[in-house]
Amino acid sequence: MKFNKKLKTIFLDTHSKEFKIVGRVNIVLSPTLYWVKKLSLPVKYARDAKKLLPSIFEDTIPEGNYSYYIYKSGEYFIAFAYEDKKIFDILAQKGIKNSQIANIYFAQTELNHMENIFKIDKEQIIGVKDDIVLLLPSALFTQSKKLDMSNIKHSKHRVNLTQFGHIIDKKSLYKITAILIAFIVLITIELVMTYQKTDTIIINKEELFSKYKLKSTMFQNKSMLKKYKTIHIKQMRIRENISAILSLHLIKESKLTQLILKNKVLIATFSGVKQGEEIRITRALQKRKIVFKSSFKKNIFKVEMQL
Repeated sequence: MKFNKKLKTIFLDTHSKEFKIVGRVNIVLSPTLYWVKKLSLPVKYARDAKKLLPSIFEDTIPEGNYSYYIYKSGEYFIAFAYEDKKIFDILAQKGIKNSQIANIYFAQTELNHMENIFKIDKEQIIGVKDDIVLLLPSALFTQSKKLDMSNIKHSKHRVNLTQFGHIIDKKSLYKITAILIAFIVLITIELVMTYQKTDTIIINKEELFSKYKLKSTMFQNKSMLKKYKTIHIKQMRIRENISAILSLHLIKESKLTQLILKNKVLIATFSGVKQGEEIRITRALQKRKIVFKSSFKKNIFKVEMQL
């Protein structure tokens, strides 16, 4: 309370002139910036009554995104509904920055003890009737004093404005929050399942590596794979070439006398080959797309196939 006394207090209304503020100030909101009700409710505590406020104010205030506040005063509750955005807009219009605000209060909580009528400006006065602070036209009253905000002792009832409360209503916010929580839960479950699958894959990999005596790194295994692919290709060529040699239809006098593999070269030797027969053998191998070189001497026809 001592800290609050050191700060200037200003009365904020839609008709207020623009303020020139140095340092920080306390703000008292005009009744034009909130809705207030004096209620008798079948609950004991303000925290229980606050849940009822949206439905209590629903039929008496214009459509909008409201925040609510309530406190108990004797046997009654004093309830408020206010639009955060509207108050922020008025503050900005009157030249008051958020960084210059110490605390914000309702006129209802700060001025409800007044016994007289006080003048706000040429057109408005403020007074109390049935425990409710009201803003009224000054023409209704002939005498009034000027309101002196420097003598106010502030209450504990501060207004907590939500900077982005006007962007989305609380019901929608709760729905979005629920969706986000559900989404987070699903992602968490998916991550747990992924980690479990990863562990299973790692275990299976280790078992596979152990069973087939594979190397410890993928680089080594890829190198081995490349090596065995080369061997496989070579073996397939040998098989294809041997198959081509053995499937040749030789005349009765001709025969395959030798088939050897030497230094990556498959050598086939035919004996008893008559002049012209070597041409038929050559054409038969060419049809099989076998790459080779040949020689013919003294009825001996030799074919060399590079692997």
